[in-house]
This record gives sequence, structure tokens and C-alpha cells, in this order.
Amino acid sequence: MTQHIFINEVAARDGIQAIHTPINLAGKLALINACAAAGVQAIEACSFVSPKAVPQMADADELFAQLPDTDRIQYSALVPNLRGLERARAAAVQEIAVVLCATDTMNLRNIGLSLAQTIAMCIDTIHAAEQYGMRAKAYVSVAFECPYEGLVQASSVLDLCDRMIQAGASEIVIADTIGAANPRQVKDLIGECVKRYGAQRVSAHFHDTRGFALANVWSALEVGVRKFDTSIGGLGGCPFAPGAAGNVATEDVVLLTEQCGFSTGIDIAGLRQAIRVAEGLVGYPLGGRTRAWLDVQDKKQTGQKLS
Repeated sequence: MTQHIFINEVAARDGIQAIHTPINLAGKLALINACAAAGVQAIEACSFVSPKAVPQMADADELFAQLPDTDRIQYSALVPNLRGLERARAAAVQEIAVVLCATDTMNLRNIGLSLAQTIAMCIDTIHAAEQYGMRAKAYVSVAFECPYEGLVQASSVLDLCDRMIQAGASEIVIADTIGAANPRQVKDLIGECVKRYGAQRVSAHFHDTRGFALANVWSALEVGVRKFDTSIGGLGGCPFAPGAAGNVATEDVVLLTEQCGFSTGIDIAGLRQAIRVAEGLVGYPLGGRTRAWLDVQDKKQTGQKLS
């Protein structure tokens, strides 16, 4: 039986949060609708954070009320704390994500709290979400390397994962926030997570700063992971991590896994249309590692002359 790869499309949140050009509500809905039309089954729609900290997410409450295909698509929202959780609850969010950076300095730069304070805040938020009947997953960010403290010990990351699972997180997302991981590190760390929590409770989030994102996806696949965060056209970055490149491109992961015998239920042509929508919003070309090849396929299908 063909194994299914579960893609969580993050362009609408992680992809655009650091874009300086304001994207209005209609634009965000157009992007989400295009991803939905391509067959995406899960979408990180927004974050309920302070508008002063992340102005691009200021309309999260309005956005969630207008999301399409809510009976088919699993929507989630990032919440930083109990205040954000209350906003998410009021917007009828069913799945939330908390983010815990693996180092003290990154937490301080990101949200102005120490690692210990962030752990406590995440635990409180997960507990409250559980009481509200909401599913909560936990990201462990800069899980391989921190832009301020350097390499992160796997034992430290695993300790944080243990604490989030014990708090009630239904899923752990190991995030290579600045795109610094290599396939061997991915195999070791994420492989241990799979052993501890089971593959169904582990997801991976890669950025492509050093060009290793697809190789890291494959390494995670080899240890049993079947859930990945991706972003159409490689859109993304981290406003608090200098030099971080975009997320691994959805079309790259879909193409890789489908050609290797997995299924995603996502249509490449639909993704290409979603990328065009995203390009119109951000004002510059987008595309992952497979862009040039996909451009050639488009020309072949339309009968255009290849240059």
C-alpha cells in the first residue's frame, strides 16, 4: 500500500510573516484558496501574536472566520501565549501550535523571555488548550543550530521534546529554523524522536539556507517521518534569525516524494498556480529547486518553444 505524506502548508503564516510588503486579507485568502484548490490537506493559516511584533498577522481573527473547506482542510494557528490562545479560541481554532526555541538567547531575541520562562509559558498554553478541547502541537525551534549560540546539543532538544509531550502536546515539530542541519544530524535527532514518541507524533520543518532541505527531508523519511511543513515556492524565512532562507518548497517535496512512490494528494499544476498567486502578492519570483524543470514542463504542455 502506498504510504501517504502529510504536507502542512505554511506559506500563509511562516511564509509571509517577515515580508515587508503588507498583504491584505483578500490576498491571504486568495493564497489559501489556491493552496486548497491544489489539494493541500493542512494549512497553517496565521498566528495570534502581537500586531506590533508581527504586523503581517494583525488580521488573524478576521482571516480564520473566512477560511475555505474547513470540513476537509486541517487548519492551525500559532499562538505564543495564553493571550494568543484566547484569541484563537474566540476565532474557533481547533489546532494550535506553540513555539519553544531550544536556546536561551533565541527565546530572548524572539519573545523577550528566557528559556525557562518560555517552557513554563508553553506548558501553560498546552494545558489550557487541552481544557478547551483544542489540539496542541509543539515546535522546538533552532533544533540543530542557533544563530546566536551555535550548535545545539541533541540531548537538550530531546529534553525539551520530552517536556512538551509530558505537558500534553499531541505532536512535536523539529524545526531547522535557520537551515543549518545536515542529513546525518536529522537522522540522529529525528530518528530518536521517532523511537521515543512514534512517527505519528513527529513532524519536520526545514529551511533551505545551505541547500540541504530536500536531503534533510529524505533523511527524515528514512527514519519514518511522514509529516512535513512546506511552503509554496520556498516562500519564508524567520524575522528573528539573521540570514535564514525560505522554507523547503512544497512543490519540491511533493515532486520528490511522489516520484519515490509516496502519495500526497496534491496536484503540481495546482501548486504552480498557487505560486503565481504568491508571486503577485510579494512582488518577486518564487520557486524551489525544481522550478527550472517545472518551467520546461509547462512550456512543453503549452507548446511553447524551449530556449
